Amino acid sequence: MEAIIKTNKGDMKVEFYDTDAPKTVANFTKLAKEGYYDGLKWHRVLPDFVIQGGCPNSRDGAEGMAGTGGPGYQIDCEVDGGNQHHEKGVLSMAHAGKNTGGSQFFVCHSRNNTAHLDGGHTCFGKVIDGLDVIDEIREGDSIDSITVL
Repeated sequence: MEAIIKTNKGDMKVEFYDTDAPKTVANFTKLAKEGYYDGLKWHRVLPDFVIQGGCPNSRDGAEGMAGTGGPGYQIDCEVDGGNQHHEKGVLSMAHAGKNTGGSQFFVCHSRNNTAHLDGGHTCFGKVIDGLDVIDEIREGDSIDSITVL
């Protein structure tokens, strides 16, 4: 399964790890199909580390602090399958501790500073086209839409 993440800086085509993280992929694609991510901001951007989005508190007009919100439920981590290494373009679930993910996710800038995330955060896909967009994203840039193909 694939998706297009449209941002104000360009599009990223993603290929999901359906076999390695099936519940995480199902959750992410469900939220995307519902339009959950449309209009959210990349609220955390750390060069040579990650760009992070998916927090409903990053939407224009939201009242909560960006980076603290979610969909109202939590999902379990899936870190025992294949493809669980964080490198450039990998999508992974953000969380506040094991099994507390929901909607927030990040995309890795590189492998340089992300190896310590292996085994702790669920890798659930990878950017296969539009890798250059990752480096263009700045804090406050938008996730215009995510379309599951």
